[in-house]
Amino acid sequence: MKTWRMRRKGTVLWALAVFLCAAFLAQRVLEPKYMGAVVEGNFTEEYYRDPAGHELLIIGNCESYENISPMKLWEEYGITSYIRGNANQLIPQSYYLLKEALKYEKPKVVLLNIQAMTVAEQSSEEYNRMVFDGMKWSKDKLEGILSSRTEEESLTEYIFPVLRYHSRWQELEPEDFLYAFGEKPLKSYNGYYLRADIRPYTEFPGQRRQSDYSFSRKNVEYLERIAALCRESGTELVLMKAPSMYPEWPEPYEEQIREFADRQGLFYVNTLLYMDEIGLDMSVDTYDEGLHLNVYGAEKMSVWLGRELKKRYDLGDFRSQKDLAEVYDKRLLEYQQEKEAQREEFERLGYISKYKAQAE
Repeated sequence: MKTWRMRRKGTVLWALAVFLCAAFLAQRVLEPKYMGAVVEGNFTEEYYRDPAGHELLIIGNCESYENISPMKLWEEYGITSYIRGNANQLIPQSYYLLKEALKYEKPKVVLLNIQAMTVAEQSSEEYNRMVFDGMKWSKDKLEGILSSRTEEESLTEYIFPVLRYHSRWQELEPEDFLYAFGEKPLKSYNGYYLRADIRPYTEFPGQRRQSDYSFSRKNVEYLERIAALCRESGTELVLMKAPSMYPEWPEPYEEQIREFADRQGLFYVNTLLYMDEIGLDMSVDTYDEGLHLNVYGAEKMSVWLGRELKKRYDLGDFRSQKDLAEVYDKRLLEYQQEKEAQREEFERLGYISKYKAQAE
């Protein structure tokens, strides 16, 4: 009898092990790989693969990862930087990504793009997934998910992604098998999304006036927590509004951020007010009609921003440090090659020459 029970127990344990192994394999295959048009789903995970510490850490939504080029900051000033940004990244999500990052490194400056202060809650699960699926499991990830998930989202499906993605088997592509266990190629340059195409600024329809422009209480609370986190870690916090032409940034928003910065003793810069000084020309420096900068605009922005931050916070020049220079120079070369390849492709399609001619 005892032997039979032991055999039965062994069979159950073996079946459970096989089931868990199969579930794990299925999960690795079924999870989205973001190798196609929506490459932003890789950005959170890629942070862990960067071997260098960073004096400048940039946090925010698409206004951060599409408007500032860490490669240009390195090339021009020797500044080491990384962008922890995602599409529609909320202020609470920025807080938890920053909190986690400060366990890995101690940047001299944290630059927070504050456009997300206008977004009270997440609009879809896809944006939350792009932020959290690539984040390592920790208390910060758990609290981040709980702070921003939509009503339809299940915490269990974050813990066991196979429950969320089990139906993807019908749309699997070769990349899903190729990168199920192998390391994916980097899709960003220290968190920057490179776009070399040109689509000039056009007038957007006016936005409807709101009865109340106050930021949500939750966003203000998390902004205060970000400021406190930086103070505790001895890091300077800088607030920035990127030079995006849409959505609008009306005066009530500007006043609230300026009041917060003054109250907290923080440096705040609204780059919409410095576009001429930066040298931005929205007929050639944007790839989506003024929502975000292309690489030509982002490089202008980075040259200006790097100079301002270097003067104000004495950021170091690490180009003479061999180990760091090897990492950054290799990535800079890849960045320059992709920029040229994209430029040639869009030139071949006629986009770049057409819009440059219009601008001239």
